[in-house]
Amino acid sequence: MLALTLICLLLMTLYGGLIVYYRWAWKTVPAWSPPAGAQPFRTHITVLVPARNEEKNIGVCLAAISLQTYPRELYEVIVIDDHSTDGTAGLVKTFAATAPFSLITLSLADHTISAGAGDPPIRAHKKFAIETGIAAAKGDLIVTTDADCWSDPNWLATIASYHETTGAKFIAAPVRIGPGPRNLLYLLQTLDFITLQGITAASVSRKFHSMCNGANLAYEKKAFLEVEGFKDIDQLPSGDDMLLMHKIYKKYPGKVFFLKSRMAIVSTQPEKTWKGFVNQRIRWASKAANYDDRRIFWVLLLVYLVNLLFPLLLLASWWNNWYLWSLLMLGLVKTFVEYPFVRSVAGFFGQQRLMIYFPALQPLHIAYTVIVGWLGQFGSYRWKDRKINK
Repeated sequence: MLALTLICLLLMTLYGGLIVYYRWAWKTVPAWSPPAGAQPFRTHITVLVPARNEEKNIGVCLAAISLQTYPRELYEVIVIDDHSTDGTAGLVKTFAATAPFSLITLSLADHTISAGAGDPPIRAHKKFAIETGIAAAKGDLIVTTDADCWSDPNWLATIASYHETTGAKFIAAPVRIGPGPRNLLYLLQTLDFITLQGITAASVSRKFHSMCNGANLAYEKKAFLEVEGFKDIDQLPSGDDMLLMHKIYKKYPGKVFFLKSRMAIVSTQPEKTWKGFVNQRIRWASKAANYDDRRIFWVLLLVYLVNLLFPLLLLASWWNNWYLWSLLMLGLVKTFVEYPFVRSVAGFFGQQRLMIYFPALQPLHIAYTVIVGWLGQFGSYRWKDRKINK
């Protein structure tokens, strides 16, 4: 009993300190707005949109890009169709006929993915799509988003202004879950996403560890080529965002930033089924063992162990009721520590009203973290109709 008690106290102390640090770091990230009297834009941007079976979403994505305030002669959009079996390619071509900007469609079916003798088959379809797009890109700054996302009209202008002012080589920009039915699935994934975005901003701004989301990134094409793109990580089915970010960070440690601006927010569709949500999170968790940035590995391990305490204490309570009281106390402490941090981030994204559900969702979030964290390392998942084995 004493040993488990000491372990609980140690882990919760470390975890509490980590969350307090994240909250402090988040609040110190300066909100960005273009400087007054700024010179005319000079950065040519290529927006890359990998797409697979996105006929229900790609129109909204492209329509939002067509409303950008950024000079149209300074940006192009490349949609890379990843072997879609629906009408995605046709919709993009129809949109391109009247698009107010340069819109190019590339098909991965026209390219081949090959592996050398003795090499494992390449599973990183999204990385290959991005590499294909970058090879055709005319822009100096690559901006990536997903086909199920939409953006603020000032999205590209804000990113370009930030890049030109700071000289950033890599920019992690904010992403939020868009509106959806206020059911259990939507609330869980939205609040979880808010937390991840707060950690992203805090960690990147303080150079604590690498973290980002591929739905809203910007990086110099030159920097991508200098680090040889996805070389050495191209066989991994995930990691087109964080693993690339760390490669660029190692070469340019002072030129990787988080852009904290509401005008730079990209919204993404919520997962509509539990199966889709779990598969998405397993995919994210699956790259943890491949992080070259060991700082985030230890953070993830601490978070996982803290959440693992709860089912262990619940199991131990069958033999001693003291463990049940310990579980309840730890749950209260965890909620008390996390709430102010998540509430602050939710306010930035305009989703603060959802915080009323935060305490009640703690048990479900703990269970999801334990299960998905395990499956991310030892299970398999399906993504875009493809089965990925670990």
